[in-house]
Amino acid sequence: MHNNLIHSMIKKLTSSLILFLIIFFIFQPLVKAQVIDQVVAVVGKNIILQSDIESQYIQYRLQRGISGSASSIRCKILEDLLFQKLMLNQAELDSVTVTPEQVSQEMERRLRYFTAELGSQEKLEQYYNKSVAEIKAELSKLVEDQMLVEQVQSGIMSKISVTPSEIKLFFRSLPKDSIPMINTEYEIAQIVKMPPISIDEKMSTKEKLYGFRQRILAGERFSTLAVLYSEDPGSAKKGGELGFYGRGELYPEFEAVAFKLKDGEVSEIVESEAGFHIIQMIERRGDYVNVRHILLTPKVSPDALMKARSELDSVAKLIRNGEIKFDDAVEKFSDQPDKLAGGLLINPYTGSTRFEASQVDQQVSFVVDKMAINEISDPVPMKTDEGKDAFRLLMVKSKTEPHQANLKDDYNRIQGWALDEKKQKAVEAWIKSKSKNAYVTIVDEYAGCSFNFNWKNIQQANK
Repeated sequence: MHNNLIHSMIKKLTSSLILFLIIFFIFQPLVKAQVIDQVVAVVGKNIILQSDIESQYIQYRLQRGISGSASSIRCKILEDLLFQKLMLNQAELDSVTVTPEQVSQEMERRLRYFTAELGSQEKLEQYYNKSVAEIKAELSKLVEDQMLVEQVQSGIMSKISVTPSEIKLFFRSLPKDSIPMINTEYEIAQIVKMPPISIDEKMSTKEKLYGFRQRILAGERFSTLAVLYSEDPGSAKKGGELGFYGRGELYPEFEAVAFKLKDGEVSEIVESEAGFHIIQMIERRGDYVNVRHILLTPKVSPDALMKARSELDSVAKLIRNGEIKFDDAVEKFSDQPDKLAGGLLINPYTGSTRFEASQVDQQVSFVVDKMAINEISDPVPMKTDEGKDAFRLLMVKSKTEPHQANLKDDYNRIQGWALDEKKQKAVEAWIKSKSKNAYVTIVDEYAGCSFNFNWKNIQQANK
């Protein structure tokens, strides 16, 4: 499906230290750097090659904001790999396993994610100069290892938490000149008016789709009609093909029909949040299906859009005149699920209700930058996650000035810092404990590295 639809259909990924490493490294260019390869380090039965470090070094240099000398970056990469190999070694000692089916499903999920990020399967293949089949073949062992590592890492950190007294103690322990500055942050609420789509427009859209279905049943190729007519640009150029998806990753109505189809079968018309579809089964593998679809989206009429804008104008006047409170107006008039939370926008990067200016939609940032706290905007055009046109009113619920972090205004942020430090200490304690029973050796070439953890002592103890 088109990128916005994919992101709204795929369940939100959880975040962790290891998942960051996975996302950062798993799609490094799969062609090794042209170096004379050698074993740089050994952790238990697992080796780290010079080519592993070099290929990741290339990716580091491509990242914006990455600084440091070549040697310091390579040392950092090596320590990341030492940590991962130690956890992989522990997974083997603890008999932690993943099944081939789990590996295959995880690999498909990651391929879908990065295909969406790059825009298409063709761009993915072009970027790595390999076919999808070749990428999968080379990634299989890496994905398996990373899934094992993630299980071990989850066991280390899953039960760690911080108490209010620990948060205060952590903050008071920070040197005054190292307490970071916090940029201006906003809390923004909205009232959204979704213009209804007329029955006539829906019927007209369904009639077009019914005509395509009849042509397919009469012998025309589904893929050809998808290329010509589907309004899902991401899949249309691939003949409507979506790739493999598991249960819970697609719109419920779409999924319910897709999983019941037989090979080659074409569905009746299916309605979802994205619009109307017809679906054809390509292949099913257990709880995963690969289907084609043609999507047609009913359009909101200009009259309906103007009516929605006019209704929000009236709501704004009621709020400005004191005839209704903003929170009550959200509950009474908004068409979005966030009405239950007072219409507050949620920052997808942090999960909180606070945004820096760079973290909000450019159009929203332009509007709220000029607004005072509790001021109501005029109706602002918007598109929903499904790409539908709508209007909204915006209110700045709070706005902070740039300041040095403090417990009163930034408690949640400081809580996160304290938790991160506690997790880091737990990781260090785990490394110290488990490394006593793991063989670790590093070549002399990296003897000068300033590691965060004293791997050299472990190496000496192994001798």
